[in-house]
Amino acid sequence: MARSADIDVFAYLDYRAFLRDFYHHKKEHGRGFSYRSFSRRAGLRSPNYLKLVMDGQRNLSAPMAERFAEACGLKGDEVGFFVQLVAFNQAGTASERNAAYAQLTGFRRYRKAHELDLAHAAYHSTWYLPAIRELAAREDFEPDPAWIAKMLVPSIAKAEAKQALEILLELGLLEEDEDGRVRQSDALITTGPETRGLHIGNYHRTMLARAADAIDLVPAAERDISSLTLCMSEAGLRELKERIQRFRRELLELSAAEDDPRQVVQIGFQLFPLSRAEADG
Repeated sequence: MARSADIDVFAYLDYRAFLRDFYHHKKEHGRGFSYRSFSRRAGLRSPNYLKLVMDGQRNLSAPMAERFAEACGLKGDEVGFFVQLVAFNQAGTASERNAAYAQLTGFRRYRKAHELDLAHAAYHSTWYLPAIRELAAREDFEPDPAWIAKMLVPSIAKAEAKQALEILLELGLLEEDEDGRVRQSDALITTGPETRGLHIGNYHRTMLARAADAIDLVPAAERDISSLTLCMSEAGLRELKERIQRFRRELLELSAAEDDPRQVVQIGFQLFPLSRAEADG
């Protein structure tokens, strides 16, 4: 099968989207291409297996993913990338998804095509990037890696602080004003739909780990760690969620009204079930 030069698999984070674009490209530019002809090239008995996969009605095993890649005309690293992309999209757990994502980022052509997504990944998986962004709210903030490194708790290496500054500026979360001072911007952190859940999940896991460390590393007078175990009705649970959301908004308003912010703190809210609402059977 002739290669589709306009379809670069490394530009994708959804293998089904790649297959859909590949199919439409071949239909438009390739004579005689069909679901049936693709199945023949992939050694498949089902004449419409490609359509079932494209529509999300079938998944691909690793061996089948390799056959699909070769039927698409992919070569060398492209085949390996497509197989890992399938593993990433079909991962059943966060650990499997993170492992597959790590494999994807190992491909140089992926890193070149997804530099911004990699910056988002770093922001959500490294606790001190959000902390540095908030630290920039101080009037005396210094965009000096040495100053930043010693201000954080725990302190980080100057090289880490330097790289963090570069990422925050690249994402537009920090910006230089007319006087050359680095300040917070109003930019929002947004990620693509394929990796949004992965990055946000990693952010929460990272901050929960910092909270666990704080129990031992931060003096009791400088922290407030508490929890409640409650039994609630369905209506009571809805009210509880609404109160948490309202309190979160109040804290954001309180922070926005600060005239001279000095210290960055992390506040977490976790609500999750410890029992079922209804007994089985």
